[in-house]
Amino acid sequence: MKQAATAHGPQLTVVDSRLMKRVFYVFSALAVLSVAISLGGKWFGRSIAMAGYTDDTTIHEIVIGNNVIAVPANVIRFDQARRDGIASRLDLYLRYPEMDGYSEAARDDFNHTGPSKDIIFLSFERQIMSRDMSGRFAPIYGALIVQPGTPGPGGTTLYGFTEKSGYLNEVLAVGNRPGKDPFVARCLSGPNAAQSLAPCERDIQLGDNLSLTYRFPREFLEDWQALDSAIAAEAARMLRTGH
Repeated sequence: MKQAATAHGPQLTVVDSRLMKRVFYVFSALAVLSVAISLGGKWFGRSIAMAGYTDDTTIHEIVIGNNVIAVPANVIRFDQARRDGIASRLDLYLRYPEMDGYSEAARDDFNHTGPSKDIIFLSFERQIMSRDMSGRFAPIYGALIVQPGTPGPGGTTLYGFTEKSGYLNEVLAVGNRPGKDPFVARCLSGPNAAQSLAPCERDIQLGDNLSLTYRFPREFLEDWQALDSAIAAEAARMLRTGH
C-alpha cells in the first residue's frame, strides 16, 4: 500500500499544481472583472446622474459663417455639439442671473427641481430675416396684434394676436425704449405657458449676419431691461467676428 501511495504521489502533486493555477487564474480574472465593473459602474452612474449635462469648462470654438463663438462645454446644450468646428446652429443654456453653465452647485436649477425657473435657452444661427424682433414690431407685428393692449410685467404692454396671425395662444410683450426700437418678445399664454420652462422668446441680431434667439421664463419680464442687457453682454463676450 505504501508503494502504491508513493507511485501516485508525483501525479497527484502535478494535478494539484495545475488545479491551483487554474483557481488562481479564475480568481485573478474575477478580481480584474470586479475592478472593471466597479469603475464602469462609477462612470455609468455619473453619466446617468449628469443626464446629458457636463461640468467640463473646456472652451470650444464653433464657427457659424464669419463668426466664432467661444464657449465652455458646460454651456453647450447638446453633447454632440461640444467640439470645435463649423456648425449651422449652436444651442446653449445659461443660469440667470449668474450667466453660468452647468455645475454641481447649479444641478437643481438645470434639473428644474428648485423653487424657481432660472434657465435661459439660447440659439445662434445664420440670420435669415432682415430685421430682428424689435425691428419687426412696426412693419409686421403692428398689423397682427389686437389694440389696445393690457399692462404687463415690468411696465410692458401685452397684446393678443388676431385669429389670422398664426400666433394663437401667444401674446406679444412690448417694452418702450426711448430712442430705440421697443423690446419685443412673444410669450405662450394659457395652459401651454404653465407647462413650458421658457415660454417667452426674443431674437436679436449681432456679429456678421448672425441671429441669437433666446427663450426665458415669463417671470423674467418683470426685469426685462436687465435681462436683455445681460444677454447682449454675454453674447458679446462669446462672439468673435471675422472681417
